[in-house]
Amino acid sequence: MQRSTNRVDTGTGHVVVIGGGIAGLAAAHRLLATGLRVTLLEATGRLGGKLMTGDIAGTQVDLGAESMLARRPEAVDLARAVGLGDRLQPPATATAAVWTRGELRPMPKGHVMGVPGDPAALGGVLSPEGLARIAQERDLTPTAVGDDVAVGAYVADRLGREVVDRLVEPLLGGVYAGDAYRLSMRAAVPQLFEVAREGGSLLDGVQRIQQQAAARQQTGPVFQGIDGGIGILPEAVADAVRARGGEILTATPVLGLTRTADGWDIRTDTRVITADGIVLATPAWSASTLLAAESPAASVELAGVEYASMALVTLAFRRSDVAATGALDGRSGFLVPPVDGRTIKASTFSTHKWQWVADAAPDLFVLRTSVGRYGEEDHLHREDTELVDVSLRDLAEATGLTAKPVDTEVTRWIGGLPQYPVGHLTRVARIRDEVAKLPALRVCGAVYDGVGIPACIASAHRAADEIAADLAGEIIATPTLVQGTRSEAGQ
Repeated sequence: MQRSTNRVDTGTGHVVVIGGGIAGLAAAHRLLATGLRVTLLEATGRLGGKLMTGDIAGTQVDLGAESMLARRPEAVDLARAVGLGDRLQPPATATAAVWTRGELRPMPKGHVMGVPGDPAALGGVLSPEGLARIAQERDLTPTAVGDDVAVGAYVADRLGREVVDRLVEPLLGGVYAGDAYRLSMRAAVPQLFEVAREGGSLLDGVQRIQQQAAARQQTGPVFQGIDGGIGILPEAVADAVRARGGEILTATPVLGLTRTADGWDIRTDTRVITADGIVLATPAWSASTLLAAESPAASVELAGVEYASMALVTLAFRRSDVAATGALDGRSGFLVPPVDGRTIKASTFSTHKWQWVADAAPDLFVLRTSVGRYGEEDHLHREDTELVDVSLRDLAEATGLTAKPVDTEVTRWIGGLPQYPVGHLTRVARIRDEVAKLPALRVCGAVYDGVGIPACIASAHRAADEIAADLAGEIIATPTLVQGTRSEAGQ
């Protein structure tokens, strides 16, 4: 796109990042490293999206995401880059359980998202009939998967529904709050999808995945937390953005985007900001609205993305009360299969899982439960006290814990997690193809390449790098743009 020469600009270009979650912040951080000028706009009064800390009985804890995958480098590298390297902390214990068939049972080892390589590891979690069904797998003909297939449908076809209902569902539910019988294997568990495409035995394929992982000799923790909570990462990134000269405006909703001869106009509730490029780091419904005029096809695709909502119930007990009941052991928590009909879908024993929580509140025992899955949002309309009560009832039945909490906090995440149904990656490709037709505009966030923190950051880096490349080409093609500073309407 040829740009006007009668405007004043720095030559480095001005990029507006819309959305102040971890993806938007990571995009701003990355763009500043390329020498671009950056303004980040966040509609709410708080940065961080689903990364948030809060107070429980005088102790700071995570009220959103609490850990990040460390086997992918993006999140850990960003934490180190913004000065949090010495606060990275792996879980103190990774020993989890499954509350199923009336008991807390140890989480089986040697699986890929609940899909076993060795059925012998599933004793106790599965019934004798379920184990017998798995034993038939190697005698089955290959299952065709095409371009994509639902995780639950494929695994049930190979190993029986019980594996899906009691292992795959709770594990995938912990990541996506979704339905395994709808979730895309290609998007959610790509390793299994590649095995499925090869045909043959799923059990043998899982064993190959495990052997390959062993051959890579991966060391270090699988997950990392941060002393003080993952929720401190966004503000650390924001501080780094400001230190590099970036501008961050909260409580600044964007109402519209308009292409101009020179770039973009971004309309807020108080002014119009001009920009050379845009990174759109918002949920799908917001991105759909903002792109409706300039990219109707992308807007329609984004409008089709569904979300799951959930609530986190954080509870603090006197540690002496918990110890007196003997209710909790050294586990990090437990998962709950939907098939068992409970209200909570998981519980994390934060005091066991995170040493920094135990150290910060030595007289307390902090845990949290999660409520709500895709299609089960009715629970979220209950009052806070009801959600606390149902959590306590389920905890008492699962663990025997009958102590009364000294403090509680309910955090609702409405529309918290995008769903990845069969065909999701094809939808994402169509969105990106349409958006790429626009000059210097890219999208990023949990909708596109994964809902985990590293995946969100990776999508942000991709968007930032592509914008930087676009603008570098335009600036080279129009050397008069190095003449000064472009003004912003309304300033």
